[in-house]
Amino acid sequence: METIFADLRQMRRTPLAPTHVEALRAAGKIATYPAGAFLAQPGDPVDRFVYVEEGEIEVVNPYTGERHLSSTLGPAQFMGEISFLYGGVWSMPMRAASDTRVIEVAREKMLTLMSQIPEMSDIVITVFSARRRRQLDEGDGSLLLIGEEEDRNLRSIAAFAGRNRIPYASLPLTGPEAQAAARRCSIAPGRPAVIFGRDIVVTEPTPDKIARLLGLNLDFRNDESFDVLIVGGGPAGVAAGVYAGAEGLRALVVEDVAIGGQAGTSSRIENYLGFPTGISGADLLWRGEVQAMKFGTRFAMPRRVSHLERLGDGSFCATFDNGQRVRGTAVVVATGVQYRRLPIDRLQDFEGAGIYYAATEIEARYCKGTEAVVIGGGNSAGQAAMYLSRSARCVRLLVRGQSLAASMSSYLSSRLQADPRISIEYGAEVSALHGSGRLEALTIRNAKTGESRVDTQALFIMVGAAPNTEWLSGLVQLDAKGFVITGTEAGAAASPFATSLPGVFAAGDVRAGSVKRVASSVGEGSVVISKVWEFVNRNA
Repeated sequence: METIFADLRQMRRTPLAPTHVEALRAAGKIATYPAGAFLAQPGDPVDRFVYVEEGEIEVVNPYTGERHLSSTLGPAQFMGEISFLYGGVWSMPMRAASDTRVIEVAREKMLTLMSQIPEMSDIVITVFSARRRRQLDEGDGSLLLIGEEEDRNLRSIAAFAGRNRIPYASLPLTGPEAQAAARRCSIAPGRPAVIFGRDIVVTEPTPDKIARLLGLNLDFRNDESFDVLIVGGGPAGVAAGVYAGAEGLRALVVEDVAIGGQAGTSSRIENYLGFPTGISGADLLWRGEVQAMKFGTRFAMPRRVSHLERLGDGSFCATFDNGQRVRGTAVVVATGVQYRRLPIDRLQDFEGAGIYYAATEIEARYCKGTEAVVIGGGNSAGQAAMYLSRSARCVRLLVRGQSLAASMSSYLSSRLQADPRISIEYGAEVSALHGSGRLEALTIRNAKTGESRVDTQALFIMVGAAPNTEWLSGLVQLDAKGFVITGTEAGAAASPFATSLPGVFAAGDVRAGSVKRVASSVGEGSVVISKVWEFVNRNA
């Protein structure tokens, strides 16, 4: 249990300096709480920064009402979590364990202080990030899933939460803890459910509802204006968000599934500069998201831009899938690519119920002790096979071609070939799916050996790269495959990232001719902002 409190020990080693505390006192107000009073409840907005001067604050288990952690917050420590940066909500109850006096600083004032005092900002963000990592490691939050393994909708909630670094707990449907939670919430036992806090049952749960509940999906004023709209939250989009905020641009990043995009589904990226032992795509992009929020960039998810139009004054209006609209002086298209859906009968019947397009910790649980099948010959497929081999009994990689040399990094293909738990079948494809309710088996057609049936509950499809550009059709020039044409080919010699429509730029995998690698997407997202800045200031 001692490792749970690494964030608290870190804060004791690097407390806020006396000058930081004086700045808090000048910007905030003194508040007192008697023993037993709650300072925060799950779902309350994180609207203030709380620094403890005297007394003690404890984290409370939302279900039992008892002290949750053995360590508490005392003098010179502070309340808060990473949701403070984006104006989200508290994930756990916080209570005064004794009579307590604190300094409270309103969120907007605190964000201003953090921008003015970078040393204080570094301490606060380090502690907030450590707390979130602890919560993720322990499955420690106020979001509870019951029966995730039985229900497709709950699996989509788990995937959304996991990819967006949202802490949650998952209970098997028939376990005693699940039955106790059902009784507490007055719901029928033995039925899948999503519960928030002590007893809030989410009816017909969707990622959008969960995002709203957790304060992730903030409503915007209709026609609210930004300097730049960044459509897509993958490596290029997040990098653009970091650099836009750092340059003082008012930026909004819009993502329809989870921050990280397709890269966020990679269990381990080993060839990214600075991480010699590798890093998961979700963790890499989460760090970028926190960095962007530090500079004031805002995020909207899960939100899809369904329509983009140019207005009479030269600015742009983006319409979301829920009808909301926002405006931007410039637009960065960073929607990346998505895996192709294969033309296999009954594919849709099993999506989320045995067929997956990501291989993270969430999906790995669904194939524990069984044979997993991965379709694809690129790095993402190879990384998925390596990761899944830790939990699956064995992994079968199906490659349509006769070699991996042209599509996969050499270090990765060598590891696959050397791993006894992984078999590679060349010239193979899936021709049929079998099951009732969820995937139970599939038929593989091999060019040399013919057809064979394989019993499996987990098929991972990581094939092809279809650009997400339907919403841009007719607005900017696209190539025959739907990728965005930029630079001189689009008649925009001033920038290799400019499109055929002034004010609209493209970066990352969605751009025609780009190198489909995480590092190159990050580079493009970083560099494109210099031209965005010029355009915004020229049209201010």
